[in-house]
Amino acid sequence: MLQCIFILSDSGEVMLEKQLTSHRVDRSICAWFWDQVLAQGDSLEFLCRVADVLTDYLDGLNEDLIKDNFVIIYELLDEMIDNGFPLTTESNILREMIAPPNIVSKVLSVVTGSSSNVSNTLPGATSSCVPWRKTDLKHTSNEVYVDLVEEMDAIINRDGILVKCEIYGEVQVNSHLSGVPDLTLSFANPSILNDVRFHPCVRLRPWEANQILSFVPPDGQFKLMSYRVKKLKNTPIYVKPQLTSDSGTCRVNVLLGIRNDPEKSIDSVTVKFRLPPCVSSSDLSSNCGTVNILANKTCLWSIGRIPKDKSPSMSGTLALETGLERLHVFPTFEVGFRIMGVALSGLKIDRLDLTNLSTRPYKGFRALTRAGEFQVRS
Repeated sequence: MLQCIFILSDSGEVMLEKQLTSHRVDRSICAWFWDQVLAQGDSLEFLCRVADVLTDYLDGLNEDLIKDNFVIIYELLDEMIDNGFPLTTESNILREMIAPPNIVSKVLSVVTGSSSNVSNTLPGATSSCVPWRKTDLKHTSNEVYVDLVEEMDAIINRDGILVKCEIYGEVQVNSHLSGVPDLTLSFANPSILNDVRFHPCVRLRPWEANQILSFVPPDGQFKLMSYRVKKLKNTPIYVKPQLTSDSGTCRVNVLLGIRNDPEKSIDSVTVKFRLPPCVSSSDLSSNCGTVNILANKTCLWSIGRIPKDKSPSMSGTLALETGLERLHVFPTFEVGFRIMGVALSGLKIDRLDLTNLSTRPYKGFRALTRAGEFQVRS
């Protein structure tokens, strides 16, 4: 049972407070909240669900969005929690009860003075045995798409040794199916998955027994499950920075390339690093892409797609402040990339079966991997 919800800013300030029961909880709990909540898995799971709903409603989740949408957030919490117990947590159903924020609704609230976005009628799904889905859905073209979306986190030390490499992934589904379909999704290699989290529509027993996802999907786009794949042995690209300094100058040379599979199409590649405070000026260029120094003294090397015929490189010099002979603190390079059509974890969908449908649906599968926190120490 939940007694309260606090939303904190990055600095720890309480931005929003929602008391859920008659017993009022003091704000001082926030000082030790995270140490305690890690031992309460159910509460943490629900908080993650709240964050997912707010992110979906507000197209993101940050301090500015929270400040601009206090009313809607309170209305959502009222519908998601009943006297401390989770109630309605599906975005598709909540959207029928509470209109998402838009320019028109904000203008109307200013003109009419009304700030409520809550509908006067309850969605039919709230009284159904499948509370995340309408019972009378009809689509002219039945189709379902399954996407594997993964982020790779990696840390490479200054000796080029891979210290950390793991994947955080999501199975995202976009379903437009009539009636109340029943789906079964299986993987070719589910044993590689760790720390799995499921959408409430997933039946737990088939997964626990045979690692099969059995579910009646919500209508539209939703996150079916999330997972981690730990201890990967390699990264799809390599970044080799070399920095040497003497006599008030630091020479920079950064080499980047594709590892193992040169046919792999890697695009949206960027490399950025923060210029040390002691750097007074810089002269950097590359044989591929563009190099820009941003206002916050961040060097951004935008490469785009890695070419097949050459390895991108960036080189140049950094001038140090007067009186400083050499650089003592070396920067960390942050790498970004995107690979379409590939799940780097190796996870593969085996099959997707559908029942309770009068017509044969179209099924589509896609994969995408992008960089998460990918750091290379120099």
